[in-house]
Amino acid sequence: MRAVVADTHAVLWYLLDVDRLSTSAAKFLDEAAQAGEPICVATISVVEVVYLVEKGRVPEKALEVLIRALNDPHSGFLSVPLDAAVARAVRRIPREVVPDLPDRIIAATALHLDAPLVTGDRRIRAGNIRTIW
Repeated sequence: MRAVVADTHAVLWYLLDVDRLSTSAAKFLDEAAQAGEPICVATISVVEVVYLVEKGRVPEKALEVLIRALNDPHSGFLSVPLDAAVARAVRRIPREVVPDLPDRIIAATALHLDAPLVTGDRRIRAGNIRTIW
């Protein structure tokens, strides 16, 4: 197994409420962690969690737990920055299929890393990237 990218909801559920993940998604993330492979989180996901906390859609604890996991070198979580290579990969995610820009950036991060994306998002799963759910 190699690196895997986790969508925003997938990483939050994995950290806070694993029962909300599909059995396949939870197993895949567990296997990545046990194999010492990174669970990659696009930096846009951190921004998205800030936004969701501000809107009252997720508790402040979600942001704290995510930041703690990303800052812990032993957690297995790895922050992947939005850089020029990821920005170029965004063009490979059709806006007609995935209209939400943060979702396109997350999908493009997986494309750029040539890694599967753990997501329950049906629009992303209908696109041209490998997904696990």
